[in-house]
Amino acid sequence: MDDKHHTSKTVAVVGGGLCGALCACFFGKHGIKVHLFELRSDIRQQEVVVGRSINMALSKRGRDALNYVDCEDLIVKNGIPMYARMIHDLDTRTHPIPYGTSKDQHILSIDRRILNELLLTEADKYPNITIHFEHKFFSWDPDQKKAVFYDGNGERREFSNLDAIIGCDGSYSAVRNALMKFEKINFSQDYVPSHYMEFRIAPMNGEFAMETNHLHIWPRREFMLIALPNLDKSFTTTLFLPINIFNAIQTEDQLIDFFQTYFPDAIYFIGKKNIITNYFSSKPLPLISIKCAPHHSSSASMVILGDAAHAMQPFYAQGMNSSFEDCLILFEQLNAYNFDFKQAFLGYSEQRVANSHAIVDLSYYNYLEMRDHVSQTSYLVRKKVDNLFYRLFSSYWIPLYSMIAFTRIPYLKCLQLKQRQDKILKTFRVISYTIFGLYLFKEFAIRVIKPLAIKFIVRKILPNFVAEKVV
Repeated sequence: MDDKHHTSKTVAVVGGGLCGALCACFFGKHGIKVHLFELRSDIRQQEVVVGRSINMALSKRGRDALNYVDCEDLIVKNGIPMYARMIHDLDTRTHPIPYGTSKDQHILSIDRRILNELLLTEADKYPNITIHFEHKFFSWDPDQKKAVFYDGNGERREFSNLDAIIGCDGSYSAVRNALMKFEKINFSQDYVPSHYMEFRIAPMNGEFAMETNHLHIWPRREFMLIALPNLDKSFTTTLFLPINIFNAIQTEDQLIDFFQTYFPDAIYFIGKKNIITNYFSSKPLPLISIKCAPHHSSSASMVILGDAAHAMQPFYAQGMNSSFEDCLILFEQLNAYNFDFKQAFLGYSEQRVANSHAIVDLSYYNYLEMRDHVSQTSYLVRKKVDNLFYRLFSSYWIPLYSMIAFTRIPYLKCLQLKQRQDKILKTFRVISYTIFGLYLFKEFAIRVIKPLAIKFIVRKILPNFVAEKVV
C-alpha cells in the first residue's frame, strides 16, 4: 500500500462484487480516493447471501491481478487446487483428464462468497477507500462530474468532484446503460438454452465424498453436472440443463428417474432427499453472454470492466479471471500514461474489446466441449496430440486450455493460435490419409490389378502381335 500517485484524483467504483472490490484496491494502492458503491448490504454481515454461488476457478490471469495488490497468497490459502477434470461416465466409471502438461499447472477452486469477503476486507484496509453499501446507482453527469445514488432508505445522495466512474456492476450494469446514453455503443446479449441450478455434496464421515483435487464433470450431450471442492470438504454441485427439460420435470418420481438415468452415482453423493428438496425449492437461473464496444466514454469519465463489459458462460472459468485481468490491463495503461485517464481508458478499451469478444466466444465453445466432447475419443486423441506437440515444440505449440488458463497471452491471439493449430492438424490428416490411401492402392494394384492386367494382356493383346504361320 506504499505506492502513491495522483492523490488528488477521486473515482467512484460501482459494484462491490469480485471485480469492483479488486478494482477499488487497485486505485487505493495508488493513493487515489475511492468511493466503492454496492447495491446489497455488506455480505460479511449476512448469514445467507442471495444470488449466484457457482464456485470460482482462479487461474493465471486472476492470480497476477491479485498479486498486483499483494493479496494473491491470502486468496490462494483459501482455495483448493484442481489438477484435472474427473469425468463420470454413465456406467459410473471415472477417469481424469489433466488440465495442463505438468503438475504445477492447476486451477484453484474458491467459494465466491469467501473471495468477495476477503476482497472487501482488503479494500477496507485502505484509508482512501470508502465503501457505501445499499447504494443504487441512478445517474452520472460527466460535465458536472457528479453521480447520483439512492441509499437503502430511498434517500437521494449526490457525490460531486469525481474524476471518473468505474462500472463493475455486472451483466445488467446500470453504468453501462448510462454510458450508452452518452456514446454509440455496439451491444449484444445472448442466452444459451441451458439454465443452471445448484446442489451440494456434503462431506461423508468427515471427509470429501469424491476425489478432492478435481473438477468433477458428468457430461451428457445436451446437459451436464459439475462439482467443485470447498474448504469445508463439501462440493458445490451445479446442474446445467435446457429449460424445457427443467420445465418437464414436475414430480419427485420424474426427478429421481432423471438422475437415476443420467447421474446414478450423483444420487448417492447428493442424496435423494437433498435432490428433491433443493430442486423444488429453487428456480433455474439463466446463462447470459454480453459483448459491447467500446468499454469507455470519449470524455474519459466512464469505463466499464468485468461482466458489465463482457459477460460470458462459466464454462472456461474465465469470467472472474478476465474481470481481474481487466483491472490489470487498465492499470498497465494508467501506469504507461502517467494516470492520464483519457489516454489510459482509450488504450484499455482498444486492447480489451477484441480480446473480450474472443473469450466470450471461447467460453461458449468450451460449453459445447464440456457437455459433448470430453467423453469422446476424438477429444482425448486431440488432447494427447496437443500435449505431445507441446513437449516437442513448447515454443511453438501450446494447448488452447493452457494458453487460456496458464498464460497471459491475449485471448484473441489464443483463438488465432488455436485456429492455426486446427489448420496444421487438418493438413497433417489430409497428408496422412493421402499417403495411407496411396499405400492401400499400391497393395491393391499389386494383388488385384496386376494379375488382371497380365491376364488381359496375355489373352487380348499379345495374340494380335503373334505372326501368322507360313504354309
